Amino acid sequence: MAQKLEVWQRGPLPDVIPLLQPVAHALLQAREELQLYMDQFPMESLWIRPAGMASVGFHLQHLSGVLDRVFTYARSETLSEFQFEQLREEGTDSVEGYSVAELVNRFDTQVDTALSQIKNTNESILTDFRGIGRAGLPSTVIGLLVHAAEHTMRHVGQLMVTVAVVKAFK
Repeated sequence: MAQKLEVWQRGPLPDVIPLLQPVAHALLQAREELQLYMDQFPMESLWIRPAGMASVGFHLQHLSGVLDRVFTYARSETLSEFQFEQLREEGTDSVEGYSVAELVNRFDTQVDTALSQIKNTNESILTDFRGIGRAGLPSTVIGLLVHAAEHTMRHVGQLMVTVAVVKAFK
């Protein structure tokens, strides 16, 4: 029965403060759904853009990249050159050197990294200011973490639809 329940319905996660439980639940739910949708997804379909929409490959890259960038801002750090390289790569179709499994693993690893950060986030800093990007747009630690979870689930939903459309027309 527990396997049919969504992650949030399975109860609190150990070592995660109550205010960040929904963030952790959403990231774990995203991982489970992504694993399901990407199971046996054909490599040759990774960069197909049905009706000009974003490809499955883009969504996989973006899911990992956004988590990495937003959690970096939550730590009050600036992005590295490597993160900027990955950001530039997200808009490029047919990026060489990536397999479906590698992109799924990249997301899994990023979720693990995010969960570790969530577990080590002290409740006392959740409302601390955090600047976003070079412009330093205003946010807070909790604002960034919630946005990361929300944005991740949005792209998992888009990925699910794209996977279904690509598979239907293959």
